Amino acid sequence: MEGSFFCVSSRALLLLSLHVLMNCFMHEGYTYGAKGKIASYTVSVRSLLPSPSCSPSTTKGGNRKSTLEVVHKHGPCSQHVQDPHPLNHIKILLQDESRVGWIQSQSSNSGDVLKTSAAARLPAKSGITVGTGNYLVTIGLQTPKKDLTLIFDTDSPLTWTRGKPCVGSCYTRSDPIFNPSDSSSYANISCTSSSCSQLGSIGSSRCSGSTCLYSIQYGNNSSSVGFFATEKLTISPMEVTDNFQFGCGENNQGLFGGAAGLIGLSDDNISIVEQTADKYGKYFSYCLPSSTGSTGHLTFGKEGGAPSSSSFTPLSRVHQSSQFYGISIVGISVEGNPLSIPSMVFSNGGAIIDSGTVITRLPPTAYRALGSAFGKAMANYTRAPAVSLFDTCYDFNKESKVAVPSITFSFAGGVNLDLDPSGIFYAVKALQVCLAFAANRVDSDLVIYGNAQQKMFEVVYDVAGGKLGFGSNGCS
Repeated sequence: MEGSFFCVSSRALLLLSLHVLMNCFMHEGYTYGAKGKIASYTVSVRSLLPSPSCSPSTTKGGNRKSTLEVVHKHGPCSQHVQDPHPLNHIKILLQDESRVGWIQSQSSNSGDVLKTSAAARLPAKSGITVGTGNYLVTIGLQTPKKDLTLIFDTDSPLTWTRGKPCVGSCYTRSDPIFNPSDSSSYANISCTSSSCSQLGSIGSSRCSGSTCLYSIQYGNNSSSVGFFATEKLTISPMEVTDNFQFGCGENNQGLFGGAAGLIGLSDDNISIVEQTADKYGKYFSYCLPSSTGSTGHLTFGKEGGAPSSSSFTPLSRVHQSSQFYGISIVGISVEGNPLSIPSMVFSNGGAIIDSGTVITRLPPTAYRALGSAFGKAMANYTRAPAVSLFDTCYDFNKESKVAVPSITFSFAGGVNLDLDPSGIFYAVKALQVCLAFAANRVDSDLVIYGNAQQKMFEVVYDVAGGKLGFGSNGCS
């Protein structure tokens, strides 16, 4: 009798243990597969669509003194830039193609390794600017300080804003035009200055009398021309940089989407990263929000350190003079299963990470493998017509929740990144939700890791240390 009771109790204990184990493997909408790897995420279809209301991030990083808030330009969290035109996905994707074409035209196949304090953080928001879905932050410039909403771009070196007087094209926006005569801290840079000679790395320079002029053009025929000058830059009341070199643009034209200008985060002598190196150690990070209805941040410096979950991969250059941040992708997995992609596919043309490109561009060989595996995992859902860049789309109009197959990117250094569901799908509408990747023309084209796949991660640029980090739940 005692033996029978013991047997039943053991069986009950075993069933209870299995029940607990299953709960562990299904928490937060995750389904786990072999070896404990995430196989899929169960998400609401509504979470994949643009949000009607603002839900600001509560992450601790937003409390750092050197942080700026990041928001989506077309979302309800955007208070500084309101575009009167509705979100146009086709236009966004066409502009994204233009940016990609320009970036790839600037790159070569050499893979030279990048040679290798305090913190400052800004809120960031996404906008359709410089021809693509970029993100915006608000900084202070001049004395007394005036706030300006700028695009932040990891592939651009120069920080500039619209300035008076306007002598050419002057696009409209809500922020006031920067007026040098209103500032006690503004000063033009001399043509004989070494700073002026450094402009050759970003475009061209010339002189107006003894004053240095800059000219920079972007890949979508957007451009800015004006005076190269110094000014007081304010990130927060406690984070001020004097004699910050920037462009006071008097002839600005193109697809800036109403932003007051651009903040350049590339690794270049005139970028904000280099100019604040003594203060922030050439170290910055950002988290891009998962939707238009939430906020992220841009932080300068190491205050608080990288998230404990961060994993680092080496930075590299795609060629010797490149301003881009190069990375090494070594593989992709779907539902925890590595795709059969030859290792040379990702190294043929090199790869970069870019805050301004929306959709990750993969070698055709890799894209076909990804699309095939993803399509098999989504076989139970209704397919939708292709649109623009996308050929793997689904009709979720009658679905309330969907099981999204996990996608994992593997980088050099043993870094494995499980993408957030918001970085797996691009929702044109509920009737057309597409796999958020596109193929390059050929395998030898430069691979670009876009901002859609960076959502919700703390992306850490340790430029001085020559490494790039990813931390989970950066905007939560």
